[in-house]
Amino acid sequence: MADERLKLENQLCFPVYAASRLITREYQPFLDSLGITYPQYLVLMILWEQDNMPVNDIARKLILNTNTITPLLKRMEKQGILMRERSMKDERKVMIRLTEVGRNLQNEAIKIPEQLAAKLLQGPLSIGELIRLKDDLGVIIEMLTRSGS
Repeated sequence: MADERLKLENQLCFPVYAASRLITREYQPFLDSLGITYPQYLVLMILWEQDNMPVNDIARKLILNTNTITPLLKRMEKQGILMRERSMKDERKVMIRLTEVGRNLQNEAIKIPEQLAAKLLQGPLSIGELIRLKDDLGVIIEMLTRSGS
């Protein structure tokens, strides 16, 4: 018999992982209509909030390494969504800036959070409980980010 500590049902990581995958799956039809992937959507949300930022800052916000995000940014550049340019102040930095196409995607994406929330609210959780869950996960992310895990 398996040790209780090693049962899948007793792990925090599995429901977080499964919920993440399933939520991302719910986003997919909305993102498909925009011609973007979920990781591209995350990059766009960062740039819609603050355009013209270094690759390192985007990677930090997404808790990713720059070598992970660089191919994603190159694909987005080929799609005409953003531009990658060397910083005039520091040649070592690559700055990411939205194109008109990237800025216009914001107008189409504006409804996505409400549509996803409406789907999630069909279940037993209230909006307050969903906000609390998001906040609690934020605390875990912050703690694990600080600890370097």
